[in-house]
Amino acid sequence: MFRITKEFHFSASHQLCGLPEDHPCSRMHGHNYIVEVELSAPELDENGFVLDYRALSPLKKWIDDSLDHRHLNDVFGHDMVTSERLAKEVFDWAKPKWEQVTAVRVSETPKTWAEYRP
Repeated sequence: MFRITKEFHFSASHQLCGLPEDHPCSRMHGHNYIVEVELSAPELDENGFVLDYRALSPLKKWIDDSLDHRHLNDVFGHDMVTSERLAKEVFDWAKPKWEQVTAVRVSETPKTWAEYRP
């Protein structure tokens, strides 16, 4: 199995409503997010790629247009936009476009990652 990843960056705010008031994430706050998309294939294409990285340009555009400098609770319409849920949202957007997508990882801080892998 061949595996590649591509990383995307954006900044956005969110608020985890429903947590205790003294929890820092219950207040609106922001992150410099890193999204890593993993693609896999048992064989390489005629150019020797799992997928040409340039083919992922629509994902960058969607992230820039829909997520960057937005309030993610408003974007996704619910009060618990966690890294875990964000990873699944990105996966669900990307998978129909590229069958090779196998996982999405999201980082809110340099020390934390959440992954969605069906």
